[in-house]
Amino acid sequence: MDDLFNALSTLSMRSITTFFMHLLGVIVLFIIGLFLAKLVRNLIVRATNGVKVEDTISLFISRLAYWGIVVIFGIACLSIFGVETASIAAVLGASGLAIGLAFQGCLSNFASGFMLVIFRPFKIGDRIVVDGTIGQVIDINFFETIVNTGDMRRIIIPNSKIYGTTIQNITANPMRRVDVQVGVSYAADIEKTRTVLEDACLVEGRLKSQKTAVIMKSLDDFAVKWECRVWCNPNDYYTIQERLVVCIKKSLDAAGIEIPYPQMVIHNASQKQGGDK
Repeated sequence: MDDLFNALSTLSMRSITTFFMHLLGVIVLFIIGLFLAKLVRNLIVRATNGVKVEDTISLFISRLAYWGIVVIFGIACLSIFGVETASIAAVLGASGLAIGLAFQGCLSNFASGFMLVIFRPFKIGDRIVVDGTIGQVIDINFFETIVNTGDMRRIIIPNSKIYGTTIQNITANPMRRVDVQVGVSYAADIEKTRTVLEDACLVEGRLKSQKTAVIMKSLDDFAVKWECRVWCNPNDYYTIQERLVVCIKKSLDAAGIEIPYPQMVIHNASQKQGGDK
């Protein structure tokens, strides 16, 4: 009986020792994996920056490499405990359909994020209009795009919503046109109005390499509708827009040209009948 107890004790101690040795090996291996993943990620960022690759692509590739290495070392850690990696692959393959159905939203976002990086309708730093949101792109992750609005609200938009809708990239082109419409009185002389508005378009900060334009747009019910067009840098759009509106108002006032507004004249029928009597 004592011999059996001693044998079991020896076997138990060996098992515990083996388990802790395996656990220590897993910890060391996982730390090495994390270190290697971070090293590869930093090397990819430096290499892509050296060849002037856009930050959008650089961050996406570096993150993909990081998590790929982490997954590989995670599987290696499981193999230390005797888990057959082939059986893991077989189980994942058999349950692939169920996993795909359960995570179809995540997979759709990931696929959309991959397409956004490949086709690059916008990059980090661009100002975009998408899904009713206007803001500057801060980051493009695997599953979502992060945008900061003008009033510094952070909006997180799933990539599938972005790739499946219309995208306006405000800052993609090197210049942007400011259009301001104004209505003037029918009594105003057309040529004088045109001259005044052309002078008003010469605002500070516009792109002088591009010609300004003044166009008579339409004959509305209460006014003659004109449109003033000025080109500017995309980042100066709202500043130039305000300057143009202010300059148009001051120029028309100085020239004595009226900016009419809708008026309604109400006749009192009872008073008119009383006056006839």
